[in-house]
Amino acid sequence: MLWKRSSPLDSARANDFRVPWLPVLSLVKCMRVDLFDFDLPSEAIALRPAEPRSDARMMVLPANEAPPQDRCVRDLPHLLRAGDALVVNDARVIRARLHGYRSRRGARAQIEATLMEQRSPNSWRAMARPAKKLAAGDLLSFGPAPGNIQSFVPPLEAEVEARGENGEVTLAFDRSGSALDHAIQACGSIPLPPYIASRRPADLRDDSDYQTLFAATPGAVAAPTAGLHFTRELLLAVEAAGISLHRLTLRVGAGTFLPVRVQDTRDHVMNAEHCSLSKDTAKALNDVKGRGGRIVAVGTTALRCLESAARSDGALEAFHTETDLFITPGYRFRVVDVLMTNFHLPRSTLFMLVCAFGGIERLKAAYAHALRSGYRFYSYGDATLLFRI
Repeated sequence: MLWKRSSPLDSARANDFRVPWLPVLSLVKCMRVDLFDFDLPSEAIALRPAEPRSDARMMVLPANEAPPQDRCVRDLPHLLRAGDALVVNDARVIRARLHGYRSRRGARAQIEATLMEQRSPNSWRAMARPAKKLAAGDLLSFGPAPGNIQSFVPPLEAEVEARGENGEVTLAFDRSGSALDHAIQACGSIPLPPYIASRRPADLRDDSDYQTLFAATPGAVAAPTAGLHFTRELLLAVEAAGISLHRLTLRVGAGTFLPVRVQDTRDHVMNAEHCSLSKDTAKALNDVKGRGGRIVAVGTTALRCLESAARSDGALEAFHTETDLFITPGYRFRVVDVLMTNFHLPRSTLFMLVCAFGGIERLKAAYAHALRSGYRFYSYGDATLLFRI
């Protein structure tokens, strides 16, 4: 059975790489999006994480362009060296999937809304299903999600302020600030990616499985999934190996994982996401680089925040704003030396990023190796450790 492309996040097809891969120039400004397509069997998509998390497999691509090595996440301290710095994203996933009803002239229709981006203290941009049942001015009511054990709050009410293309709506809620945050946690459920949610419902186990050990700053609507592999035991081993740990925040939005629908990368517009790198963390990482240590980004979100915060000379500065940095082959990396990440969707900005980091033909071959070797893909899947060439 093949995983068929039927919606933006449900994008993956089967495992023959039939696309003619073009040569990569040193300064590529645009590329054909179909160069980043590949096929994937649906059975390769992980529906649950490894137990314990650090037992997940990890494919290592060395800096010397040697063949991939098959290791485990728990080997990470032995694959790095004393003086290196791990940088993790401490974003916390909110219960962004809401189930409720639309009311119009006495008639009700079931509605699901997945929050994507907060626009103001009381409004969010969301993906609605079925969007064709909604129009500007409609009133929505969301009650507690099945199995949600949060304390009771009155139903969460919202008005559809605007309806866009591809199921997007802007919702104005009947409360704001911390009251809205509390209501979303009480009424919502964990927003599992569609390639998991279409095959099983979210449950109480996902409340912990879909949060990283570092989760502290709420606001993300998708997990920074590379961080899901860490356990307290692994962190102790990292510390014992002389590797420092540093935190930043990028509030991951659902748009990060969407495949690119245009034919040319220069026509794609990235969704902006808020990220934050403190002055102290920037200084600490600059000191690591100054001593000859390597910056190891745990996840593409950590990498994008670091590269957004870097000056042209590679030095980091405090950064507290949105980033829409779109990294494709030809990008000159300023800060990150090593990237730990999961396996990504075809035609997605994340797959383009890893191809930029490790080489497009090298990543094509690596993903083919992963498929032959039975690696598990996507959010709950296995990891890769990429050393920049």
